[in-house]
Amino acid sequence: MTVQPIVLYVEDDPRSRKVMEMCLKLKMRLSNFTIFEDSSRFLERVQSLDPRPNLVFLDIHVKPNSGFQMLEMLRSVETFKHVPVIALTASVMNEEVHMLQTAGFDGCLSKPLDMETFPDNLKRLLNGEHVWRII
Repeated sequence: MTVQPIVLYVEDDPRSRKVMEMCLKLKMRLSNFTIFEDSSRFLERVQSLDPRPNLVFLDIHVKPNSGFQMLEMLRSVETFKHVPVIALTASVMNEEVHMLQTAGFDGCLSKPLDMETFPDNLKRLLNGEHVWRII
């Protein structure tokens, strides 16, 4: 069963934000997404979103809170315990993939996003699959 996506993306790189916006808005024709340009006051900002996201993409190397720290914050709140959280990173080494899996991420997509495969990956994530698309 496919769920209507309500997406949150936290990314400090303007180019990566633009690619995600193009994927969601133009390629997939979605309108219900939010993009944070940094991770300041992360939990406060996430909890104020209405509607709340049912899929979260986190850049790993963002400040002031890393993707790992934001994941921990999300998992500490009952509302977000079971929301899929996907890491996005340009530096994908085997050690980092293991760290992402151990930390509890539900998947990882490498940057830059591939606009051709992203729609299928998004559908798979919304259907509960763990997607580890690392190039």
